[in-house]
Amino acid sequence: MSAARPLRSPLPTGRPGRACAAPLFALVVSATLSAGLAPASSQTALRPSIGTPTAEASADALKQRVQELEAARTAQKNAAEAQERLKADIASIGQDRSKLNQQLVDVAAQVRGVEARIGEAETRLRGLDAREQELRDSLESRRSEIIEVLAALQRAGRRTPPALLVRPEDALQSLRTAMLLGSVVPEMRSRAEKLSADLGELLGVRKTIGTERDKLALDRDKLRADQTRLAALVDERQRQQSTAEKDMQAEGVRAVALAQQVDSLQGLISTMEQDVKSAAKAAVTASLQGVPVNNKPDVNALRNPNRKSPAIAFASSKGMLAFPVNGIKIRGFGGSDGASSVDKGISLATRPGAQVTTPCDGWVVYAGPFRSYGQLLILNAGGGYHVLIAGMERISVTIGQFVQAGEPVATMGATSQVASILATNASQPVLYVEFRKDGTPIDPGPWWATNEGEKVRG
Repeated sequence: MSAARPLRSPLPTGRPGRACAAPLFALVVSATLSAGLAPASSQTALRPSIGTPTAEASADALKQRVQELEAARTAQKNAAEAQERLKADIASIGQDRSKLNQQLVDVAAQVRGVEARIGEAETRLRGLDAREQELRDSLESRRSEIIEVLAALQRAGRRTPPALLVRPEDALQSLRTAMLLGSVVPEMRSRAEKLSADLGELLGVRKTIGTERDKLALDRDKLRADQTRLAALVDERQRQQSTAEKDMQAEGVRAVALAQQVDSLQGLISTMEQDVKSAAKAAVTASLQGVPVNNKPDVNALRNPNRKSPAIAFASSKGMLAFPVNGIKIRGFGGSDGASSVDKGISLATRPGAQVTTPCDGWVVYAGPFRSYGQLLILNAGGGYHVLIAGMERISVTIGQFVQAGEPVATMGATSQVASILATNASQPVLYVEFRKDGTPIDPGPWWATNEGEKVRG
């Protein structure tokens, strides 16, 4: 019996040397659809299934383990060296409060800057991940159409295709080659071009996702380093503060006890500024020094890290203040609070562990827990103005302390610390901010800066 003759397609195939492109593409795309469309987060290049001796596998595992241990030792050594450098930097500051203040403000700004970049990167990655899934679903839903195109291209070949295991990149390259060499018949060309475009976009999306994840990892490493440095600076600031005010801790305990006896924010402010020595002293100082003589914004005064009174009168800082935390406004002043009343401040949804900074210069007249507000911080900004910030997990300043705009004062927790009446989504941290003038809540809207360049910075 004579050998079976190879199938010949009645379709034009061009010169004989070009005929292998179509069947190559058939196998390539088939392999791509069956194994090459894994998400970018778990993507690995396909490899031939070649048996590996057990001894060789054990040697590779041992080598990998040794490399992991070496990497861990290196990381531990680097962390120890970084800690020593940090201690030396803190020691070099000594009792120079102006240097400490400047570093606090600068590092807090760095932390918030990295937090913002991480949030933006995560938003971009969500969009990219969704697009990748959309492309994969589209290709999967067109499996029958793709099989039809592949069958036509297979018949166009003259030789048996080689047995290959390839990556999606190979599929795209083979398809482009087939079209370039004229191996795709006109009625199949448009469908093949659509598949080529989808494969090309999928590869592009995967590449972008990889790049974004690399940047995100670097930013997260930087955030951890900056947070470590900031924590050390905050500890030093509070150590110096407690050294100067020996009775600070007792004052704080008494303030929390008094807070349990009042049932309103205005009652709390009045009680603190009348009955707690350090808060009363801060209130008197605020009334005497809280309004600069010229009552006009002074950019040079803002750059003075050694100031102990506001550089700008609060009333004159409209359009200049930054939000105390990176976040999205979910409740606004005057809106419904969900309990037949209206919001007297604004609520900002934040990232877990986000850094909280003071939006303005002022004196701390209360710092501690208060009823449904979680941890509450009240600043006397002078001129009859108070700024209330609530919902943090930990406050890092004490009553009577003067803080500068942009200085770190608290950190957010992992979930909401504010009562559900104030939080739209109790599963994420929410910061509540309220401004008061002579005891009456006012709309903080006019005070917030509209762009980065206008914000008050220390």
